[in-house]
Amino acid sequence: MRTLARRSRGAGPLALVAALLGLLLLLAPAASAAGGLSDAAATLKKGQVYVAPTMQDRFSQAQADALTKKIEKADKPIFIAVVPDAANKDTVLTDLRTLVGIDGVYGVWRGTSGFMARSDRGAMAAGAADRIGGAVARADKGDINATLNDFVDQAAPQTKGTGVNHSTSIAWVIIPVVLVALAGAGVFFLFRRAKKRKEEQARAELEQLRRVVDEDITAFGVELERLDFNPGAADADDAQRTDYSHALDSYEKSKRLMAEARKPEDVKQVTEAIEDGRFQLATLAARREKRPLPERRPPCFMDPRHGPSVKDVDWAPAGGSARPVPVCQADADRVAAGLDPAVRTVDTEYGPQPYWNAGPAYAPYAGGYYSGFGGGGLLPGLLVGTVLGSMMSSPAYAAAPMMEGGHGGHGGYQDQYEGGDYTGADFNAADFGGSDWSGGGDFGGGGDDW
Repeated sequence: MRTLARRSRGAGPLALVAALLGLLLLLAPAASAAGGLSDAAATLKKGQVYVAPTMQDRFSQAQADALTKKIEKADKPIFIAVVPDAANKDTVLTDLRTLVGIDGVYGVWRGTSGFMARSDRGAMAAGAADRIGGAVARADKGDINATLNDFVDQAAPQTKGTGVNHSTSIAWVIIPVVLVALAGAGVFFLFRRAKKRKEEQARAELEQLRRVVDEDITAFGVELERLDFNPGAADADDAQRTDYSHALDSYEKSKRLMAEARKPEDVKQVTEAIEDGRFQLATLAARREKRPLPERRPPCFMDPRHGPSVKDVDWAPAGGSARPVPVCQADADRVAAGLDPAVRTVDTEYGPQPYWNAGPAYAPYAGGYYSGFGGGGLLPGLLVGTVLGSMMSSPAYAAAPMMEGGHGGHGGYQDQYEGGDYTGADFNAADFGGSDWSGGGDFGGGGDDW
């Protein structure tokens, strides 16, 4: 009996140790996964791109270092991580944002699932990150390096705030003080304030335009994919391949120019490229369907995303008089039936408005689409009685270089928040991304909420 008792007393501690070991084994995978995301957060806090060891065969450290330099040069709070499929698809972005604790733009490539991006509202306009992420994922079709670089190229100009390694030189503190001392009068302050106000207005107008133009670029890209043209197909000829190559070049050019845009006037070149590319698509479609090639006409006035117009119809905007306007076939049919055409509306402080009544910021947007037709003289006539029309009829507009006839004609047709703040886990996840977790935010390309 004493021997049995001793054995029983000795078995108690051993059983406890065994139970603890078993519990540790059960918790080990969770601890490992948490440790991986913690490693990613620690790397991102240093301003570096994170690549999980198991993903370095698909995205090398050298590629990560090059992308890190690009983000440092942009000096924006952009955070990129490449993680395996083991990361939870539904929570990886929110978990990573919580662990990093810095307001900014976050992009994650997850294993075989693809790319996903989100942002804090203060760092980028609501929904912009997942729209950009979806667009580049579709364009680059599984190429991690191209997708991540394209995302940073397009996101950086739209991202507010500074990078985590941003530093301020003492020279930039001294120079304004010296200038103030030299000025010796209130004239300097008045001039500086006026200049700052003008720059802020230009930035606000550009951001107002950026979302609209990004939508136009995306719609153009969708048309390219929908055409489903294979240059190597047996029935493809050289003329078709030339049309397709020209359209593809215009698409890439429009993306690049929009990413480089620094003022509203820069948008004119973007819409010029889109208009040119859409005409090439229409020409290619006609060749493939053995139809007569289309005449070079202006885009549909109701919505340039409809592509080249096919005829002019008499139409009057709300409160205006009738005038002939170029329209696509669908809008021509609507007008003939007494219905309202499908007008392109944009968000304004007064609610949705037709683009021609949305304010002067849309002059370069519209001007780019129509600059090749009659040297830019066509548009003021179309817009008589509208906000843009009133502006374009002024002598100052007539002399402005931004609306000069770039192509020389086609066929003779006449908030204070700056982003980058440290917020840790107390940030509001509802503000991260500015939209729900569907549509453009899904892995694998997304962006289907157009």
